[in-house]
Amino acid sequence: MAAPAASDAPVRPKVDLYSDTVTRPTAGMRKAIAEAEVGNEQAHEDPTVNRLQAMVADLLGKEAAVFLPSGTMCNEIAYRVWCGQGDEIILHETGHALHFEAGGPAALAGAMTRTVPGTRGIFTGAEVDAAIRPKTRHAPRQKLVSIENTANLGGGAVWPLEAVRDVAEAAKRHGLKLHMDGARLLNAVVASGISAADYAADCDSVWIDLSKGLGCPIGGVLAGSTEFIEEAWRFKHQFGGALRQSGIVAAAGVYALEHHVERMADDHARARRFAEGIAGARGVRVAANEIDTNMVYFTVDGTGMDTATFSKQLLAGHGVRIGALGPRMRAVTHLDIDDAGIEAAVAAVKAVAGAA
Repeated sequence: MAAPAASDAPVRPKVDLYSDTVTRPTAGMRKAIAEAEVGNEQAHEDPTVNRLQAMVADLLGKEAAVFLPSGTMCNEIAYRVWCGQGDEIILHETGHALHFEAGGPAALAGAMTRTVPGTRGIFTGAEVDAAIRPKTRHAPRQKLVSIENTANLGGGAVWPLEAVRDVAEAAKRHGLKLHMDGARLLNAVVASGISAADYAADCDSVWIDLSKGLGCPIGGVLAGSTEFIEEAWRFKHQFGGALRQSGIVAAAGVYALEHHVERMADDHARARRFAEGIAGARGVRVAANEIDTNMVYFTVDGTGMDTATFSKQLLAGHGVRIGALGPRMRAVTHLDIDDAGIEAAVAAVKAVAGAA
């Protein structure tokens, strides 16, 4: 089969703001991976995996944790532990599990979802109260409230600690468990100064992603009580997530927790710089005062272009990749983006907008 013509090859971005999942392992992380001590993880004999799990359990103030291939699997295993077929999960109408996990709650846990409104992905205990169904045999059994911190479609919004506690109290009033999708929890920690353990204290299950702001090539770590994690191991195996000498990749997580957490403040500062820089571009609208962490959502309606066209022109003409999510565009800063990259991205957005 003939190789594709050069004109058909994908354009490799010079500045990639598509997501913080595009990060590549640093030299120090690659060294940690190469030197990792490994063993049979399924038999709890991989010392690097065991160390990572203990680190995350301690970080989140939980009894135990389990290393998993992805953050989505963290959510889906938690839902499977807490819910049976026909049970219901309450979550925000923009929740990641609702829109970006391929129907996983229904397919893997047999669970229904009931959405609540809120501001920038954050809802209240009163909104949980309003979503509670009467306890009759005609209604699904509600088992779980799920929150996302930071809230992705909310623009990387950070949950105030009192808001988490408010929702936790409502969940407890109604006999429900509380789960936190903490894919970018450490971004919230760095931005707010609130510890991960304080955020997780009222949650029955919580996880952090390793492959986003922490810059690892793979993985997430789910934490909770010893009993919860024992069940999670069972479903890890059932879902096809069993691993063997996974210390090779767990070593990246250990390295990231030791070296890549506080540096997220740089990502947040660069996101604000990007938002401020494009705020004056013709036809571009961005709420620069709503940049809590490393995400910048903006619209380009005023340019006369849709987001997909704008995104293509950024990449083809300037080597800058920014994702188009329906009516909005999303730029995400990360450890592979430096100050020069931000300036190049600002200039590219202004150029495309100005040429429209």
